[in-house]
Amino acid sequence: MQDFIDEERITSLLQEATEPDPQKIRDILAKSRSKERLEPEETAALLQVEEADLLAEMYQLAGEVKNSVYGKRIVFFAPLYVGNRCINNCIYCGFRRTNEAVQRKTLSLGELETEVRTLINQGQKRLILVFGEHPAYDADFICQCIEKVYSTKDGRGEIRRVNINAAPMEVAEYRQLHETGIGTFQIFQETYDRKTYAAVHPAGDKKSDFQWRLYGLDRAMEAGIDDVGIGALFGLYDWKFEVMGLLYHAIHLEERYGVGPHTISVPRIEPAINTPFASVRENRKYHVSDEEFKRVVAVIRLSVPYTGLILTAREPATVRRELIPLGVTQIDAGSRIGIGGYQKSAGGYLPEKEQFQLGDVRSLDEVIAEICELGYIPSFCTAGYRCGRTGEDFMALARPGLVRKFCMPNAILTFKEYLLDYAAEKTRAAGEEAIKKTLAEMGKDDPLRKKMVDEKLREIEGGKRDVYV
Repeated sequence: MQDFIDEERITSLLQEATEPDPQKIRDILAKSRSKERLEPEETAALLQVEEADLLAEMYQLAGEVKNSVYGKRIVFFAPLYVGNRCINNCIYCGFRRTNEAVQRKTLSLGELETEVRTLINQGQKRLILVFGEHPAYDADFICQCIEKVYSTKDGRGEIRRVNINAAPMEVAEYRQLHETGIGTFQIFQETYDRKTYAAVHPAGDKKSDFQWRLYGLDRAMEAGIDDVGIGALFGLYDWKFEVMGLLYHAIHLEERYGVGPHTISVPRIEPAINTPFASVRENRKYHVSDEEFKRVVAVIRLSVPYTGLILTAREPATVRRELIPLGVTQIDAGSRIGIGGYQKSAGGYLPEKEQFQLGDVRSLDEVIAEICELGYIPSFCTAGYRCGRTGEDFMALARPGLVRKFCMPNAILTFKEYLLDYAAEKTRAAGEEAIKKTLAEMGKDDPLRKKMVDEKLREIEGGKRDVYV
């Protein structure tokens, strides 16, 4: 069955783009500056840039494009691993079914509530629930988990957005999730190269079906879930090929549904307990260096300007600090990926239960303070989803760069809540200064919008919560 990933075409485009003409690259960058999505030929050319000066221009522009679409804000979320049972045997994954070093655990709804309360009391407002691929984690169970998260309150705190990372489903199952109030549904293809996919996903497992996974988000869209997230696991195959695969996936969703991916994630393989493929770098032919990873992030941002770009705590703090200015829009912080890890882990690492090893285990408050120092506003905004700014409506705002008119005010408002209710004294001072500077800039460009934000900030200071535009 033919699909939208043409490996020969991708390979040919990359070969033809070797040693691209600098003027051609600058013409492509001019198109990115106008916030147009690039064509595969143009992305292939950017991926082949080696000249230091051109790379510097690309990195600079990637940050500018992100800011012109979304503003200088970084959205925060937390992953919550609900269960690590799995029927697959992916050779790179700590959750694979034959890994006896992993203790299998599924949170009860009561245990899930405890984890959610812990996250609420850190100041989190957005979660992604993560499930192993197992029949026990069916649509009914996931819906119960979503309902439990939304119903859990603690003081002024609550979770306002629940995204899902789980096995691909049938259309009817996706409809259940949609009716329960799911946010984004994520499926990572892992690798878009069929031979590599077959090599790392043993035959006989459900996950070995390349096309079932490839079209998993099509079925979600058909069920009414119009915010979907794609991703590749960098390090399984050539990173340039994977970026092209992600672009073709975005184009497919655009052409078939009129809506591209809401987010693109760029995880790299990290060590996992009793998992030699992931743990021994020398054995990995396609290891992605930090410098190559910078190019991954920048080229995706320039190629798909409208999409949210997620950089997780897999990466160490030093790497995240370098990559955030290249177009990242969302990060997690204070993350614990062991089952039940938020309540139990002091050091942030439960090797017998985790899928992989985290690189950045700093607290949410520490990372927020750093984001302020980098010149951004931390955001916990969920207003767009509840106001119907999803799917085609979101894309209509994101493509021309108008969504920042909502993103920046709501970032400020949700950040103000965090500062008043959860922040340490030092972080509060840094945050208030960041808000002050951002409002001053907003006042120069849009004084009426600044006035509106000032009024809503006074409502929050007076005790009101969940104030948004």
